[in-house]
Amino acid sequence: MKKFTVKHLNKFLLFKLPSAYFSGIRVTSINNTEAIATVKHQWINKNPFKSLYWATQGMASELVTGILVMKYIAQSKKKISMLVISEKGDFFKKATGKITFICKDGNKIKSAIDRTITTGEGQTIVMKAEGFNEEYEIVSSFEYIWSVKVK
Repeated sequence: MKKFTVKHLNKFLLFKLPSAYFSGIRVTSINNTEAIATVKHQWINKNPFKSLYWATQGMASELVTGILVMKYIAQSKKKISMLVISEKGDFFKKATGKITFICKDGNKIKSAIDRTITTGEGQTIVMKAEGFNEEYEIVSSFEYIWSVKVK
């Protein structure tokens, strides 16, 4: 992916991650330091407890970390592999209404990309994404360990 605009990222979701797209996940913002996506609790992504299914929260949280990784790989103009090697999620409150997922780890992934290019060795980086409800209360928090390595 060459352009990292909201429009292009949401088109990417439709064609490359259709389960996320049809669950209602949409990228709303991306820059060099953070990525934001939203998802509204609705019939397609509900659970029996009248809240947002945990896997939908996982898709949205992984997305905001992953698009930052993809953005820095594209900017490097190098062939770099990326892979999630671990994930951990914590849930604090029922997720209802519109949930906003934010990752603010752009600088961390930039450093890891720079290190793998410089050393030729694989790097791992812990990236955090948090989900907030419309009252800006945290509903879930996810940590992903990403591995990046120059090919």
